[in-house]
Amino acid sequence: MELRDYWLTIRSRWKLVVACVLLGVAGAAVITWQTVPLYASNASIFVSTPSNNAADLSSGGTFATQRIASYVDLVSGRQLAERVSDDLGGSISPDTLQSEVTAEAVPETVNLDITAEDPDPVLARDITQAYAESLVDLIAQLETPEGGQDSPIKAEVTQDAEISDAPVSPNPVRNYGLGFLLGLLVGVGLAVLRELLDTTIASAEDVATVSPAPILGNVHADATAVRKAPSSALAEATPWAESFRVLRTNMQYVEVDHDHRVFVISSSLPSEGKSTTSVSLAVTLALAGEKVALVECDLRRPTMADRLELDNAVGTTSVLIGRVGASEAMQDYGDTGLHVLPCGPRPPNPSELLQSQAMGQLIGDLRAQYDVVILDAPPLLPVTDAALLAAQADGMLAVVRHGKTTRDQLQHALERVESVGAKCVGVVINLSPVKRGGRYGYGYGYGYAYDYSPVPTKSRKLSKAERAERDAQEKHDLDAGDDGPDEGPSAIGTHRS
Repeated sequence: MELRDYWLTIRSRWKLVVACVLLGVAGAAVITWQTVPLYASNASIFVSTPSNNAADLSSGGTFATQRIASYVDLVSGRQLAERVSDDLGGSISPDTLQSEVTAEAVPETVNLDITAEDPDPVLARDITQAYAESLVDLIAQLETPEGGQDSPIKAEVTQDAEISDAPVSPNPVRNYGLGFLLGLLVGVGLAVLRELLDTTIASAEDVATVSPAPILGNVHADATAVRKAPSSALAEATPWAESFRVLRTNMQYVEVDHDHRVFVISSSLPSEGKSTTSVSLAVTLALAGEKVALVECDLRRPTMADRLELDNAVGTTSVLIGRVGASEAMQDYGDTGLHVLPCGPRPPNPSELLQSQAMGQLIGDLRAQYDVVILDAPPLLPVTDAALLAAQADGMLAVVRHGKTTRDQLQHALERVESVGAKCVGVVINLSPVKRGGRYGYGYGYGYAYDYSPVPTKSRKLSKAERAERDAQEKHDLDAGDDGPDEGPSAIGTHRS
């Protein structure tokens, strides 16, 4: 990963980083609150060698400096701790004293500092002073030669211990700072780890690692729109409806050599939005004046009749078994101009019906009658029905769910399509989060500042001349960069949503 990748990772997973930082600061606050305050007291001892000769003073100073390291060890020893414990009346055990008292030699001097820490500032002062005085006595005792009267080393307390008003521990500023830094490091580490382990599809770059198929659409998540009737939801000026208008425009560049086109719309697994995409795309095309047929080929879990509030007594299965003709089973969806063939009675052998000669005949008949035929097929990984249907169509449109469909799932799904000689003509990324830019935003790297309040519009069929004028205008807008990238449909959705 490059530096820019780390920044994008942190920006996309900022909630995780912030949560870790807050946990780190909260942990530091708990530790600070539960820690017993400790007060410190300090005393200094000066060590020298009495002499009036300058040469002796120089050598004596060097000797005293060397001896101080031994005196530091005496402070941490058991003998001195027992002496101090007796001086304090035995109220504190030698083991406790050894854990509370430290000593260090001041560099390049003959000074020795003794520090004691205790929850009671007065007791800390008493312990420090007792240690300093006991150490002076112990040095005199140890350094006095046997049978002699004077010690060649003189130790003197130069700074008596005092009572401290401010505790030295805990240090709230230090604790909060360490908690913040630790939380930040853990948060960034977890964000990068999740990014490295995340194989879900969230951008065109993720799709490009699996297939060269272009991104034809990037459909935003809109729970309100999907609960409405498709005809009314798609007539509104919302980012969700605009996503399908962009998809409709990009579909004009797919299989341009065919006047009558047949597309299969499927996904890797269920619940990725392929049926919603099929219905919405078909309605959007019909509202633009195209002659469109929408055929439900998911005979295992049909949903189209309920979604469009149509009669499901006859449908695809009725046509395939020869009970009725396709024209008789077709139903009009409102005043959109869309012709829909729902599932009909659910069959016990859906795979056999979809692979039958009757299905091939149905696709051929619909191709001859309609500008665009959309086949809503079952998911690719559970069953092979969609792949076999794609072999009889002009191609398949793969729907992937943003942040849920993995690259491996999409790759295995497309391998099934390619194994039967079919091809994937494009990918639609479904349920992409909306980038807020004003009231609504778009995931293509720009935003509109318009107020997208629902505007009721009455749809009508366009004449052939009007359709030609509309197509020319949309092509001009694309070339001018008004509605999308200059590179055409393959460049749509190249930004991570």
